Amino acid sequence: MNPNALYEHLVRPLLFSLDPETAHHLALRSLRIASRLPFALQTLHRFQPRLKPTTLFGLTFPNPIGLAAGFDKSGVAIPAWAAVGFGFVEIGTITAKAQPGNPRPRIFRYPQQEALINRLGFNNDGADIVAARLRKLRGSGRWPQIPVGINLGKSKVTPIENAAGDYLHSFRLLREYADYIVLNVSSPNTPGLRSLQEHDALEQLLRVIRQENQTAPKPILLKIAPDLALSDLDQIIATCEANEIAGIIATNTTLNHTAIPRALDQAGGLSGRPLREKSTELIRAITARSRLPVIASGGISDAESAREKLEAGAQLLQVYTGYIYRGPGLLREIAENL
Repeated sequence: MNPNALYEHLVRPLLFSLDPETAHHLALRSLRIASRLPFALQTLHRFQPRLKPTTLFGLTFPNPIGLAAGFDKSGVAIPAWAAVGFGFVEIGTITAKAQPGNPRPRIFRYPQQEALINRLGFNNDGADIVAARLRKLRGSGRWPQIPVGINLGKSKVTPIENAAGDYLHSFRLLREYADYIVLNVSSPNTPGLRSLQEHDALEQLLRVIRQENQTAPKPILLKIAPDLALSDLDQIIATCEANEIAGIIATNTTLNHTAIPRALDQAGGLSGRPLREKSTELIRAITARSRLPVIASGGISDAESAREKLEAGAQLLQVYTGYIYRGPGLLREIAENL
């Protein structure tokens, strides 16, 4: 059985028979175990697409398709993501303090729309524990040969006026393990977080991180919401350029749920196919206004939607919800049709 059929006929039905968060933990636990077993990693190599190297931020990506933040929040399965064929992986969102996230249920599937709604709330092990885990992984010799990004967010208990210091704590602990760092100011599931996209708050955050990043600098990216007005986007781009931000990830999940039947709707951020057009429009708007590199995230579920993002001006791609619905075969389909 080929990898596509294996996922679509065996793995996905099993996972979709479980509630979404249980399925997520089962998949991640399996990949975490595989990350420690050389024979398991070798087996996963059968899913890998052909090499299509891309260079950006001074880094070489074996192919332009990465795992978006949110799947492996605490960095427990990095070797397995590389083995299955991702060209890069972004772990997180990681906060300075460990936190359980919002109450369950907090992930909801919409198979007809190939969408998810989540209100997880940055559940993760916290920067200290993740740093220790990454230190151990690097010392084990199992660190992958693909770029690893680390996505940082604000701890829920930290007041919004102290956000810059909260991000700075995580940055100091984790920067040495990152090929690039992402500042997530756009999740809809942490109260007040999106206010960090406003000029004064964003300027303070980017200035603090830029000052800390002077020695052995790492590329710093900003992840933004798809629900921004163009006037807000202009301000964000100007602030990024003034603070030497290396690129933008467009986009996070959306609060526009018009694609979901009202009777089935839930609070949280919507991802998947319904986000495709909104995300692409924002990418076009960014590339029309700036030369900042863009990583596309949102609604990539096949080769056509991936190509659309690149034609809009993105240099790299990230998948998450599309990967849940399509499995590892999605990587090969995209890579072979670009």
